[in-house]
Order: sequence, then structure tokens, then C-alpha cells
Amino acid sequence: MSEIKNLNPVCIWKNFYALTQVPRPSGHLEKVQQFLLDFAKQVGVEAFKDPADNIVMRKPASPGMEKKKGVILQAHMDMVPQKTPESTHNFETDPIEPWIDGEWVKAKSTTLGADNGLGVAAIMAVMEDKTLKHGPIEALITADEETGMFGANALPAGELNGDILLNLDSECWGKFVIGSAGGIDVTATLDYKEVETEADDAAVKVTVKGLRGGHSGLEIHEGRGNANKLLVRVVREAIEECEARLACWQGGNMRNAIPFKAEAVLTLPKENVAALKELAADWQDDFQDEYKGIESGIEVLCEDVETPKMEVPVEIQDNLINAIYGCHDGVIRMIPSYPNVVETSSNLAIINIGEGKASLKILARSSREDMKDYIVKTLESCFNMAGMKVETAGSYGGWDPNPDSEILNLLCKEYKALFGQDGIIQVDHAGLECSIILGKYPHLDVVSFGPTMKSPHTTTERALIATVDPFWTLLKHTLEVIPEK
Repeated sequence: MSEIKNLNPVCIWKNFYALTQVPRPSGHLEKVQQFLLDFAKQVGVEAFKDPADNIVMRKPASPGMEKKKGVILQAHMDMVPQKTPESTHNFETDPIEPWIDGEWVKAKSTTLGADNGLGVAAIMAVMEDKTLKHGPIEALITADEETGMFGANALPAGELNGDILLNLDSECWGKFVIGSAGGIDVTATLDYKEVETEADDAAVKVTVKGLRGGHSGLEIHEGRGNANKLLVRVVREAIEECEARLACWQGGNMRNAIPFKAEAVLTLPKENVAALKELAADWQDDFQDEYKGIESGIEVLCEDVETPKMEVPVEIQDNLINAIYGCHDGVIRMIPSYPNVVETSSNLAIINIGEGKASLKILARSSREDMKDYIVKTLESCFNMAGMKVETAGSYGGWDPNPDSEILNLLCKEYKALFGQDGIIQVDHAGLECSIILGKYPHLDVVSFGPTMKSPHTTTERALIATVDPFWTLLKHTLEVIPEK
């Protein structure tokens, strides 16, 4: 593992490796916050934790560069905690185990945390480097971006002094992001009274697994399978053809990750168990054919389990299955002026049904507020027909593109001078904190960029080694040529 610290540029990779050794799943950031404060003290820069649990660092200008515009370097400290089914990793206590696989840095059986650990590592490299030439620099390392952008949403007004915001949370080298989608959490719930299972019934756990999962913003357009949406097709037919009843359901674990696994326990007459298993095998064949070229490892497995004493009442069961079946999942439409970029989508991310409670959790995204309202009302209508209570939370607006941005033009100019090719300007469907920060600091000139990463929010997350060095070169050179106020 330690050879990662020797990759170029060492200043970023050694800091990234150090971050991987500090547990930092969303919602459990005490250790990484202290790590960052200790780091700042060690390298001699001002740092504090603000009331929103963000870490802010400040580094004064190099001699003679005090009149430069102030730059805010921004990244988020938390990571998405996903692991393979066989992994025993505890994200609250265990370090990530990164390793080099050819051109890539990956993690053993878990997410890598390059999203957004490489951005944080770059900030650390700037803060500790005594040779860099730059104007006033601030670092804003936000809390709990992955679960609701809580740190950015609660960012105090008047805390930051800079003129330019460089967000380091983009994931394709050579692309400069100037806009992103807004998002909102939608939760549908229903309480019900369980009924007793028939005494002679058997029980089978049906599992859909082996899907790629993925980032529900960056990869929602790729047509990857959603385990919850595949499982509902199996369960509905089992109810119709095998006299099955739903006892419980668990699928997905992060709103912003496409679920790669879901499972449901079904009760049914013992004489119908063989038919259920045959039905599941048929669905596996169908899914593998449907997703040929997109998914390569879809499995629909059946396991005999102990028969639960209680199950979901028939009427409630049917309403829930209809809601899951009818719930929109995936892309609604693309941006008319950027036809290769998703405008509006939803991700049926998490389902938990059992012990008298049902909960469905969705992350809806759109770069238009009216379309965000449309998808929310679409979901709300679907769930209301099933008698469910619908609540929304964590809404954030989209980031409107500014193609005339001064810092964008500077970055593009320096990119071409350094690397001999034009950078690509784009709008992302993934949510970035830029829109929220701009809402509090509307004067900021903002661009997002970063090294290349693939499959964030999944256990196949990986960072392309060769893109980190040019990313660092552009970042430090840009800091040197920032214009004066």
C-alpha cells in the first residue's frame, strides 16, 4: 500500500494515502476533522472548524502577491461508504486499503474515497508547500456533502473572503465544469400492522445482486440496472403466480448511489417453492439478456430461510409493490441546449420494508427548478396512490453556467499553454456544492475541475494515476497567475 505515497506528484499522493487511513464516512467525520486541524497546525496555517462542521484553512499571500484576488479551494471531506457483500470492512473504524492496479489506484473491496479525497489532498499540498507563489488562499473542506450537502448548506455568511472559488470535485481531467444540477431528497413512508404468516408456509429470500451500481448523477444515463427495480418484477410475478407474500425487503444504502443489490423474503405454500426458484432463474436469464453490454454479472438467487412469524398484509403489500413498480427511476430528459447532459432524473435508491414500517428513499435531480418540482410531484403522486406519506428535504438549486467567467477563461488559456490542447467546457448532472456556496457568496467566480476518476460511489471506484500530475501542474500554475483585484 505504501508505494502509493511514492507516485507523482508525491505531494498529493502522500496526503491522499494519509486520508485513506482516517475513517471518514458521511455522518462520522470527527476523526478526519481532527486530522485536518492537526495537519494545519503542523504546516503552520490558520485553521478552524466552523459551526457547520466544515474545516476552513487560511494561507497568506506570497511576498509581493498580496494584491492578487483571493482564491478559495473547495472540496468535501466525507466519502461514500460502499463495500462488497463479502467485505467485513467497518468504515467508522477501519482504514481504506488502496492499491495500484496498472494505470489506476483502487481500493480493496470498498469505495476508494478519491471522491473527494484527491481534492482534499491537493488542498493539503497547497497549504504545506512553501515554494508556491500565490495570492491569499482559503480552503473550504465541507462536511457531509454526499448525504445532503449539509456543510455547504449551513456555511455561515461572511466566513469566506475570497473572490474566486476553485471546486476540486470534478472527475474528468481536461474538462472544466461551469454548471450542475440541483437535487432534492424524497422519502415515502407507511406504517402498517403486520399479520401472521400461515403456519405451514415456507420462506425464500430472493436476492438480486451482481449489478455495477454507480453514481446516480454521473452514471444515471448509462442505463445500468437498479436492483430495487429489477427485484420488484420478480416479486410481483411471484405474488401473482406462486401465491407468495412479502415479509420484508432491503435494497440499496445510499441515496446518491444506484443500488447494486436488493433482497426480499417471501412466504408461500411449500408446494410452490420449486416454481418460485424456476421463476427466479427465468428472470435471471431475462435480466442478463436485457442488460447485455451494460451489466455482466446479474444474479437472481433464492435461499430457503426460516419462515417469519409475521408478514405484510395483502392490501398493503400490493400497494407497496405497485408503488415500487410505478416509481420513476432513471433519466426523464436531457438538457435541450446540452443534449449530451442529463437535465432531470431520479434514483430509487433505498427500500426498507418490515416490522410494520415501509420506507422508500429517492434522490431526484434537475438543472431546472420547474422540472425538479415536476419530478417531485410525479413521485409524490405515485406514492400517494399507495397511501404513503411523502416528505422532501435537502433541496439545493442548480448552478447556472457562466461561459464568460474570468477564471474559466484563464484556466482554459493556461491548460492549452501547458498541454497543447483545448479544454472541454461542460455542465454536469451530478450535484456540486458550487450552487449552494454561490447562493451565500454570489460575487464568486467559480469553476470545478479535477483528475479523472471512474465509478465513484461503487466498490470499483478508481483514480487514473496519469491525470493527477497534470492536474497539480495546472492548479499550482493557475494560483501563480491569478489576476490582481
